[in-house]
Amino acid sequence: MKKKDGMETQFEVRTFDSHLSPEAFQSIPRFPVSVVLDNLRSAFNVGSIIRTADCALTDTIYCCGITAHPPHKKLEKTSLGALSYIQVEHRPSAYQAALEIKEKGIPIIALETTNQSRLIWKFNFPLPSALVLGNEALGVSQEVLEIADSIVEIPMLGFKNSINVAVAFGIVVHEIQRQHWQTLSKKSLVHWNTKP
Repeated sequence: MKKKDGMETQFEVRTFDSHLSPEAFQSIPRFPVSVVLDNLRSAFNVGSIIRTADCALTDTIYCCGITAHPPHKKLEKTSLGALSYIQVEHRPSAYQAALEIKEKGIPIIALETTNQSRLIWKFNFPLPSALVLGNEALGVSQEVLEIADSIVEIPMLGFKNSINVAVAFGIVVHEIQRQHWQTLSKKSLVHWNTKP
């Protein structure tokens, strides 16, 4: 609560979605980060990643291997309608998706804790890029790590050495946006300032 003229007032919380149709929304310049999901076993994690990817206005999400992909009821539920606003494709393996992306000249960045990982706070994320997220128990597959251009990790200070994959994605994708905010925000945010 805040006081204005001696009266308590409430903060106005912005709870509206974009007024644009899915077709019009697809025409907005995307944040040039693709997402490769390497055999995620939880459809709820995938749906959460899709929702966060929509909020970050990322490019294509590649659901690979056993990763749930549309059409899927659990994805619809967890993504809260974001599936209509982001491009999701399926590939037989993350390795195949990574090779396909590398052929376009886009660097592959794996999110994994290894002896060669760099902290996300000390890594300059290039644009465009593709971020690979691994299986909840096994992580990013070894074959993908071997062809990745870079491997990054989120600092872990607790007893456990990992956090939920959907949470990890949110941390990293918004760190990438923070690094490039000044150059990209005007293009991406213009639709919020355009009245229907």
